[in-house]
Amino acid sequence: MSFILGITGGIGSGKSAATQWFESQGITVVDADIVAREVVEPGQPALQAIQQTFGDWVLLEDGSLDRRALREHIFQFPDARQNLEKITHPAIRQSIIQQLQHAESPYVILVSPLLFETNQHQLVQHTLLIDADEQTQLQRAGQRDGQSEEQILKIIAAQMPRAQKQQLANDIVLNDGLLEHLHQQLKPLHFSYLQRAEHAF
Repeated sequence: MSFILGITGGIGSGKSAATQWFESQGITVVDADIVAREVVEPGQPALQAIQQTFGDWVLLEDGSLDRRALREHIFQFPDARQNLEKITHPAIRQSIIQQLQHAESPYVILVSPLLFETNQHQLVQHTLLIDADEQTQLQRAGQRDGQSEEQILKIIAAQMPRAQKQQLANDIVLNDGLLEHLHQQLKPLHFSYLQRAEHAF
């Protein structure tokens, strides 16, 4: 098992921009958000379990998950979220572990917006927070997702407070929105992670 770095950050903090840079350096990135989508694709055991738990209404005509209907249901019935997470979280965790183990780069990255909230930080040896102030988050997420300020603020409020993440993270990069500044901060970290990876065995 190689050295595993966990990257996290709030909505619109610039996690994607950071992981794209690491990928350009030849580092494998496992994205928890992508894994979360993969485990509920048609034919996956987790999707069958969701159907058995909630009913056939969770499926669209093509057999895929009706995310919108499920999201609205969870919003109305908070207990339903726990039932859903009991199905999805173990499946996501198992898939993440498999992908991390098969990575062949000098070290491997697990990027997750809920790294600390879902105990995924237990899967990594070191953590990096991509940090941004709330105004930058609002601006960036609004441009990218076309969501209203109110929706984005709700997401920020539901995530772990920024100050708490700052306390938990081993390294912090403040992303002011300029890629050049972000990359300048990532370069020395990348070299330190390469050194750690060499001594991890």
